[in-house]
Amino acid sequence: MTPVTPALPGFTYVRLPGEDGVELSTAVAGSGSPVVLLHGFPETHLMWRHIAPRLAEEHTVLCPDLRGYGDSDKPRATDEDTYSKRTMAADIVSVLASLGHDRFALVGHDRGALVAFRSGLDHPETLTHLGILDVVPTLDMWNVLHGVSAAVAHHLYLMAQPPGLPETMIANSADAFFGSFLDAWTTDPSAIPDEIRAAYLRASAAAVDSIVADYRASAGIDLTHDQADLDAGSQLAMPVTVVQQDWGARLGYDAAQVWRAWSPDLDHRLTAAGHFMAETSPDEITAILRALLAR
Repeated sequence: MTPVTPALPGFTYVRLPGEDGVELSTAVAGSGSPVVLLHGFPETHLMWRHIAPRLAEEHTVLCPDLRGYGDSDKPRATDEDTYSKRTMAADIVSVLASLGHDRFALVGHDRGALVAFRSGLDHPETLTHLGILDVVPTLDMWNVLHGVSAAVAHHLYLMAQPPGLPETMIANSADAFFGSFLDAWTTDPSAIPDEIRAAYLRASAAAVDSIVADYRASAGIDLTHDQADLDAGSQLAMPVTVVQQDWGARLGYDAAQVWRAWSPDLDHRLTAAGHFMAETSPDEITAILRALLAR
């Protein structure tokens, strides 16, 4: 499959099978132990354009668009599981299995980090390393948002509403809605050049229903799954690196402590690179990920 430009330089694009007949558009390059990079919101796999080629010098690197995003399939949400992080995590395991990989490292940003987190809990035997960029687990996220500080996450509350209104409101102002996050969450606007920004906005406008379904799941079934693991004392069995902005100071919680409850083998770091850290500070993030993969 030849993607609409822009594309990751040096990568081949293929469609690979996830769960329930869903196919994920995936960029693949390199050789060696596999590393999967999952994008966040409102982005696509293109957010890894600086980092993926560097890691591909040492690893087989796969950059899929998550189900419901980019050029991947966007199934209609027929039930709460269609866009649960459990289902999206199973997509990634299936994609890697289709290429003969039963063990791999997984790194996620934002929404992709929630999928990576769920992958680590549901499929511990498959993950060698886990990287998390700028998120806390869904259960903890809702617990730390309170009062006026929760205004920073207004979109979480909007997309948690029942089907209909959120989709209509967002679709009627898609560029303004999705563009507002690209503007507000970056420390360096030049890090997302016009061509990339246009690709993000184009992909997001075409995926409003599935993006909302993804977020709605995080106000429902994802919470159920996280709570069940918390009650069972489940933890991440692999080496984990978490890189975050210092949201803990702003929202009044200890982010490292939150992650230690889930990960006994944790390297927690703070960065000044902003939310879109893979784009604003690729040297820093590449070095951190290489250190994770060496653990």
